[in-house]
Amino acid sequence: MIEKNKEYSGEVLAYGTEGEGIIKAEGTTAFVPFCLKGESVKFKALKVNKDGSVAYGKLEETLISSPQRVQPPCPVFTKCGGCNLQHMSYTGQLEFKRGLVETALKKIGGISAAVENTVPCDRQFRYRNKLAIPVSVDEKGDTVLGFYSVRSHRVVPIDDCLIQSEWVKKIIAAVKNFARVCGVKGYDEATRTGVLRHIVVREVGGKFIIALVAARKIDTDFLVGTLKKELGDFTLLLNINPSESNVIFSDNWQIHYGNGFFEAEDCGIKYRAGAETFLQVNDGMREKLYFRVIEEAASENTVAIDLYSGGGMLTAMLAKACGKAYGVEIVEEASRCADELCGKNGLNGKMINICGRVEDKLDGVFEASKGRKRVVVCDPPRKGMERSVVEKLKTCGADKIILISCNPATLARDLGILTDTLACDADGSLTVRGNSDHVRVNSPYEITSVTPFDMFPQTKHVETLVILSKKR
Repeated sequence: MIEKNKEYSGEVLAYGTEGEGIIKAEGTTAFVPFCLKGESVKFKALKVNKDGSVAYGKLEETLISSPQRVQPPCPVFTKCGGCNLQHMSYTGQLEFKRGLVETALKKIGGISAAVENTVPCDRQFRYRNKLAIPVSVDEKGDTVLGFYSVRSHRVVPIDDCLIQSEWVKKIIAAVKNFARVCGVKGYDEATRTGVLRHIVVREVGGKFIIALVAARKIDTDFLVGTLKKELGDFTLLLNINPSESNVIFSDNWQIHYGNGFFEAEDCGIKYRAGAETFLQVNDGMREKLYFRVIEEAASENTVAIDLYSGGGMLTAMLAKACGKAYGVEIVEEASRCADELCGKNGLNGKMINICGRVEDKLDGVFEASKGRKRVVVCDPPRKGMERSVVEKLKTCGADKIILISCNPATLARDLGILTDTLACDADGSLTVRGNSDHVRVNSPYEITSVTPFDMFPQTKHVETLVILSKKR
């Protein structure tokens, strides 16, 4: 049995869900970050559970390296909690993510489905169109900008981030200089002192929406002057958030420069983007993913039903490609944005937005589209779908169901319920019963394809597209 604070060696046999190496040593399963499958490593045990079956370690030395190991280009990799996989070749990352989805489907959902190769991103670095970065203070009391260290709220200071676009360097430098010259201190979560809490920046077609989050109102004229020199077209907003919670934005917004939004066009859809507008952070991969969805759904005689539809970008694309599209979204602001988007794109009558909980509105939408060929598109949050929504999908009669997920674990659970490879016990818990030939499966749907998309290179995260069709 492994003991805390002692060193051990072993071979990396597999990967965990965080991209960490799994090692068997002294009868214990150890999870050690920044190792690669097939490597022989030395590690230190930092934490061991009570019965000694599981340990968490720190890599001390790589004794035999994998051919997939590369030199991480970021100077704070392993310290910053943003990236997990910079030590892994890109081909290795793509296979890791394919395996992550395949393993989750099998172990959590009891699903033995062929998972296609991960669709690669054209840019392995500099791909993000959005920056969200905390502002704090260091041990000396100086203002710092950076990302949180793994499993902590300690900020690792940075001047650049390699998965962000090049403009991030100008933004960080401008805000640091503003804080220094104007005496605006970063926010200290421990003492609840300081002013500047977060910076959130969105690039939309070469234009920038910049939001400063502060504990109180501040004068931003100096920062505006700097940004005018460094950036092209931008708008600056101040969000005043004095709360002690970890929620980034409050409802208190002030426009300090520009209009607070930009008109934009993406995937053939015109829309208005603001600080809280939801868009996938990777423009190139968003297009690949959405166009694949449209390819699967498009038909003049089809009604598309877009669940958890957000601001309506995909709903509008479906409305253009199909006879009609319904979007269901619980967030009022997002639903209002979808209505506005509908008007901008001349889709009145073809795009119908419904504000409310998906589980409450689903029956009405299915009834309204009765008698038509239907395709359901579902892109839920990380927590996945409500059980009631999944159960209703099983009996909705749609000709095709298209699922988009950023969380392989909840995707596997929802798919297991949808395809009957997970059985619901009397107490409401789920039991894997598998989808082998000898198991009777009553679901009217079967999985026709599972495709991971690398929306987030260098990180453990993966977006997955699943197509289900009616059984013949």
